[in-house]
Amino acid sequence: MGRKKELPLLENVRITDIGSEGNAVARVENLVVFIPMLIPGDVVDLKVIRKRRKFLEGRVVRFKEYSPDRIEARCSHFGVCGGCKWQHLSYEMQLKYKQKQVKDNLTRIGKVELPVINPIIGSKEVFHYRNKLEYTFSDKRWLTKEEVESDAEFQKEGALGFHIPGLFDKVLDIEECHLQPEPSNSIKNAVREYALKHGLDFFDLREQKGFLRNLIIRNSLEGKVMVIVVFFHEDEGKREGLLNFLAYEFPQITSLQYVLNSKKNDSLNDQEPILFKGDKHLVEHMEGLKFRIGPKSFYQTNTHQALLLYKVALGFAGLTGKEIVYDLYTGTGTIANFVAGSASKVIGIEYVDEAVKDAVINSQINSVKNTLFFSGDMKDVLSEQFIIANGKPDVIITDPPRGGMHEDVVKIISKAGADRIVYVSCNPSTQARDILLLSEEYYVVSVQPVDMFPHTHHVENVVLLKRKLF
Repeated sequence: MGRKKELPLLENVRITDIGSEGNAVARVENLVVFIPMLIPGDVVDLKVIRKRRKFLEGRVVRFKEYSPDRIEARCSHFGVCGGCKWQHLSYEMQLKYKQKQVKDNLTRIGKVELPVINPIIGSKEVFHYRNKLEYTFSDKRWLTKEEVESDAEFQKEGALGFHIPGLFDKVLDIEECHLQPEPSNSIKNAVREYALKHGLDFFDLREQKGFLRNLIIRNSLEGKVMVIVVFFHEDEGKREGLLNFLAYEFPQITSLQYVLNSKKNDSLNDQEPILFKGDKHLVEHMEGLKFRIGPKSFYQTNTHQALLLYKVALGFAGLTGKEIVYDLYTGTGTIANFVAGSASKVIGIEYVDEAVKDAVINSQINSVKNTLFFSGDMKDVLSEQFIIANGKPDVIITDPPRGGMHEDVVKIISKAGADRIVYVSCNPSTQARDILLLSEEYYVVSVQPVDMFPHTHHVENVVLLKRKLF
């Protein structure tokens, strides 16, 4: 077997752009190079770590020059934690590159004629904007590069934090996360200290053993707090000890729940949370509406921006009170209930049965009587027979997951003949792909990016499409 060819070192490489996945971009000898955690204006020496036919991937060996646009990151975990990769960019620059990402995707992938794209709606809060965080326990704390190079000996230590990007069994211990308001960090740190003091086993993700598995913290704008502790197995004494400790130390916790999850994955969709103390749900208020949020409910994690996003969708829908609206991928019915007061009827479809139950309850608690919700796979539920039974839609609002819509769903949407489609997306590339598939029947009228996740490359985008008149 021949020796593997040594990949080159590239010197004095100037970063010129940021790509769609948030990685920095440089060009070397007609090849594109992608590198994480850099910004335009940085000059570095790079080690090529992966070579493809059309591009290279690299990592920084040394800095030669720092970009004048680079700022000091607020978080001490920046550069190791994969959560906020753009903290070294000013928020103004973050918005610039998110706007560019939307335009590039719609132009290169969508390949359709576009109007002038509206300026991105930035987030008023760039820290403490999240209403939900999920932490993972691990019995082996991830050591930083500085710790490894220090030659110091480290005892096996537990971690409570976030997964290292691309490594399912590696967890970085998080002292402070700036994305969720207090008492989030205080609760997390208190749980870690209690567990270490009382000898509670942190989870071994490879061997699938241990006691403490996950910690989920949710909060509402009113300051109510929900905590869900996920245990790998039952140990009543240890479980009650930890939960009683949390209830006593943090009276702000209005809903304290736990889950026993002995599966090989962390998903709670098929698990039943058990109420230990307090209320079963949080309630969030939005424009006179109330939304019930349970331990497994999907709800936009940036509450303030969610309101702005829904206002954009409602404005694009152009409702007069006479329309039948289909809300595809409705989740817990937040958009459906938000627009119901301006429509004749709203039909919501969602894959997750638990979410559909929440959607029905959200309509009930808001006395909304013109919504109907259906559960099932979108490509199976949304059919010609379904449309005949429930009425031809005048407006379709669709908010699919990151993977976009199944091709069969796009086809039936085209056949449905709605006058307008409001496409809400958390992934402009798959949104652009779907718009191209719809382009024989629809054209783009308006585009409105909305920033839901400051300090990340992620961007929400709303597109209004109108049916062509032949």
